[in-house]
Amino acid sequence: MSANLIRVVSEKAAGAVGPYSQAIRCGPFIHTSGQIGMNRSLELVSEDVTQQTRQALFNLQEVLKSAGCSLNDVVKCTVFIKDMEDFQKVNDVYAAVFADHKPARSCVEVSRLPKDAKFEIEAIAYKD
Repeated sequence: MSANLIRVVSEKAAGAVGPYSQAIRCGPFIHTSGQIGMNRSLELVSEDVTQQTRQALFNLQEVLKSAGCSLNDVVKCTVFIKDMEDFQKVNDVYAAVFADHKPARSCVEVSRLPKDAKFEIEAIAYKD
């Protein structure tokens, strides 16, 4: 790996389920991989989209902490949901976790996610 790229690993978040890093720091930018509602045993915490969203956001927070930053440093999120009918449930959890911080965000419905999850989020943070 290039000297300018630093692999970020969190022992508190669910690990990667493939050949990738939880996040990469490149200078002041931290790019996270997608986080789903999986616990450290690599099992989905529930079939419920609200619980999966909560867990995925917990995982995201822990990965960011391992990179020396927090949700307040996030500048952009991309959210993937299995069913757009869950948009409001996802927004309710997202809004509660991010509170007053409102990073840019995209949300797309997808046909399938890893482990048949109903929610996935990736983020870009900036911390110098």
